[in-house]
Amino acid sequence: MMRRLTPLLAGVAALSLVGFAPAQAQAPLDKAAIEKIVHDYIVANPEVLEEAMAALEKKQAAAAAAGHAKTLEEKKSIVFDSTRQVVLGNPKGDVTLVEFFDYNCGYCKRALADMLTLIDKDPKLRIVIKEFPVLGQGSVEAARVSIAVGRVAPQKYLDFHKRMLTGRGSADQAKAMEAAKAAGIDAKALEAALADKEVSATIEEVYGLASAFGLSGTPSYVVGNQVFAGAIGADKLAARIAEARCTLTKSC
Repeated sequence: MMRRLTPLLAGVAALSLVGFAPAQAQAPLDKAAIEKIVHDYIVANPEVLEEAMAALEKKQAAAAAAGHAKTLEEKKSIVFDSTRQVVLGNPKGDVTLVEFFDYNCGYCKRALADMLTLIDKDPKLRIVIKEFPVLGQGSVEAARVSIAVGRVAPQKYLDFHKRMLTGRGSADQAKAMEAAKAAGIDAKALEAALADKEVSATIEEVYGLASAFGLSGTPSYVVGNQVFAGAIGADKLAARIAEARCTLTKSC
């Protein structure tokens, strides 16, 4: 906290000194005197810290948004239209919601209901699913099977996806293979797909995107020109989608 406030304290010190400067020049104050002035000013005006932190957070958010917009412009085709992805909802929808997820993420499990609600209520919504395994080896194994399912039986992917996110216990290859079998996916075709180098390439592509956006957790989302993290709920997601639709299609 102190490191983040150093520029603020320096500014406070400068302002404080103005009030102490007489018409005639004074000898420079030593470090201890300046620190006491700053300390006394902050104690007398503690709200300045809250105001400064709010301004700092606003500035950081604006900088992050600008960075995300630049990255989106550079990587737009990979984010929204990579051939290494599964598309749910309306494939020709006017707005795309991209979700980065991990099968061992508890928040992703809760966010499944949000996604299903959005699909049901918004027939113009296109959803892109990106496996982003960040919670250990089991997550990587489950993600590999998920990618293989998308390649072998994309029409059965949502069934598989729901089974994985509603199942009990930690996700790994064994659990994912069980879910694929329950979804009616051919085991031999799935095994063959798992051996394809495109499975690893898909995960590496997602890791690259996440790094470019500064994402480290799940679920994380991209919609329109916004990139944000956290299971924010169906209503807030719908609001972000509406904002994107307004900007992209002018249908406000």
